Amino acid sequence: MAITRTKKKKVSKKLKSSWRKHVDVTDVEDFLEDKRLEERLGSITSIPNEELFKIDSDSNLQLLSAKERRKLKANKPLRCFSALQPHTKVSDPIAKRNRVRTKEERRNKLVKLKELENGAKGILKRKEILANANRKLYEERKKNQIRRGEFTEDLWENKDKKNPIEMDEWTTLTTKKHNLRGMGIPVKEVRKSVTEKKSLLPAIEPPHPGMSYNPSYEDHQKLLKLVADKETKLIKEDAHLTRCTKGMFTKTTEKKRDQSWLVEMSEGLPSKDGTNTEENDASDGEYKPVNPPTRNLKKSVKQRRKQTEQLELAKARRALKLEKKKITDIHGLKVIMKQLNSNQQKLSILRAKRLQKKELKKNNPKVLSSIKYEEPDLEFNMGNEISGNLKNLRTEGNLLSDRFKSMQKRNILAPTKKHSRKNAKVKKYTKPGHKDEDWKKTVAR
Repeated sequence: MAITRTKKKKVSKKLKSSWRKHVDVTDVEDFLEDKRLEERLGSITSIPNEELFKIDSDSNLQLLSAKERRKLKANKPLRCFSALQPHTKVSDPIAKRNRVRTKEERRNKLVKLKELENGAKGILKRKEILANANRKLYEERKKNQIRRGEFTEDLWENKDKKNPIEMDEWTTLTTKKHNLRGMGIPVKEVRKSVTEKKSLLPAIEPPHPGMSYNPSYEDHQKLLKLVADKETKLIKEDAHLTRCTKGMFTKTTEKKRDQSWLVEMSEGLPSKDGTNTEENDASDGEYKPVNPPTRNLKKSVKQRRKQTEQLELAKARRALKLEKKKITDIHGLKVIMKQLNSNQQKLSILRAKRLQKKELKKNNPKVLSSIKYEEPDLEFNMGNEISGNLKNLRTEGNLLSDRFKSMQKRNILAPTKKHSRKNAKVKKYTKPGHKDEDWKKTVAR
């Protein structure tokens, strides 16, 4: 078989595009690529034999232990930082680069010198003092830490000993449960309503001696006086409200009311003769502008000088008065001390009264709802209703309501009031087919 050779085409290589298209430069590119690879990895010819080969002169090799191998590995850089290392042997084209100085290098020499002097004298920074204190605490904690396998405490010695978390009064109950549940210590939750007393008042208060079925005359009169005083107070409050609401307005007849309304509404309107009184009053006098013209009187130099002199004199008088007051205050120190002592006595008296008032308020019911607690009415019988024996006694009050009010007073129940609900008004009408007339017609038929 004959080999046919194709004749090379003669093309123009005048332009760069045609040059790139028709010229084969693969051998040059391969050569340059090999050169770059040698620059990156280093040429074998340039590396000395001592680095490539090693002569083994000692036949008795000493094998390293695992600990020594770990130490050698520790001195080497970490493998995770290998990505940061350069992968080429090509030297940096920029020989001198701007390097960011470290924090220690940026510090002023005078500041360093001053710190060294302070350290020699024992003057430390707050940060260093805290670091030393934390270091001491850490060392003590590490010293007192129980090592594994050591048993210094008898677990069965103090069975009833409480955990410090359980004794902490600032820790909430949920936190105590969370921490002690893992230790195997059960937390007994006791309801506050059982342990804490709601009020200092007794559950059953002794009644007034005048409420007895056979009371003495003095006790009965005292009870009636309490009832009368309470009723008088209520009457006074009612009279005060009436006086401040209804009593402030006077009653007038309809005729008088209409007349006053007519007078008020006809203000500014023309009178019966057809003239307006306000217009006549305005037309009689001359025209007077609202803002009369003013003269701009400028002060002279003499007047201004006099004014500044008077201001300086007033300022000097005030300064002299202040100095005199200071001297009088110094002489009046005894009077000031007396006033301070009297004020201190007044404050101590007020403090004692405030404490007394606070003690009295302990027995008062607390605010548990928007409704205020109201004392129930006193149960009493008049003199002619007292029988002297329980058989013929006329009972007053209700035992159930008395216990209910007692629980409200002792802050067990919140005060409430009876809510009245009005029924909706139903519109009534008769259907056309149910009227009386239709019914009469049907009966007649």
